[in-house]
Amino acid sequence: MERIDKIILDGTLPRVFVSEPIPPSDVWKCHLELERGKSYLIEAASGGGKSSLCAFLYGSRIDYEGKIYYDGVDTRSYSVADWQELRRRHIAYLPQELSLFPELSAWENIQLKNRLTGAVTDHKIEEWMERIGISARRDYPCGKMSIGQQQRVAIIRSICQPFDFILLDEPVSHLDEGNNRIAADIIREEAARHGAGIISTSVGNPLLLEEPIRLKL
Repeated sequence: MERIDKIILDGTLPRVFVSEPIPPSDVWKCHLELERGKSYLIEAASGGGKSSLCAFLYGSRIDYEGKIYYDGVDTRSYSVADWQELRRRHIAYLPQELSLFPELSAWENIQLKNRLTGAVTDHKIEEWMERIGISARRDYPCGKMSIGQQQRVAIIRSICQPFDFILLDEPVSHLDEGNNRIAADIIREEAARHGAGIISTSVGNPLLLEEPIRLKL
């Protein structure tokens, strides 16, 4: 695939919710089209399924009813190789749990991904670290950093690849407004460079995007 222009959810619902009444939603059990180049903020109460949604879109979980399509192709038809290609070149992902290696430094965690993709220069990574206030923690083990510092490391790591969409699950839940805005600016700039879509979730401290399309989960 050259690129992904549209993600479609058609009647999608986590299987755990099938036997339960669900509140009105803009996402679950709906026909929803997410377009490349646009920004989406998906807001939900805790337990509403936002992390599940990101996992479904990333292909790391398939315990859902309904369909998910990438440019008209049902993602259930993807092979392991298809998913590997998708994650390497088309879909960036920042999970809520961050998935950093605690014994490695901030720099090493970021470079684990960037060395695989060759997406950005070391100079650009250093610039992002300076902007977002973690340059002094460049060689510090992530396991000894605050959760807010870890989130900033993970944000930089997430954009060290080509992508058509980026999935961000509560990416700034532990950041103050100033660092939230810096993170949003960096993500938005890199998404614009790729012509990519941004899909971010929140339970109360949203990524400060400019006029995103707001959806209730």
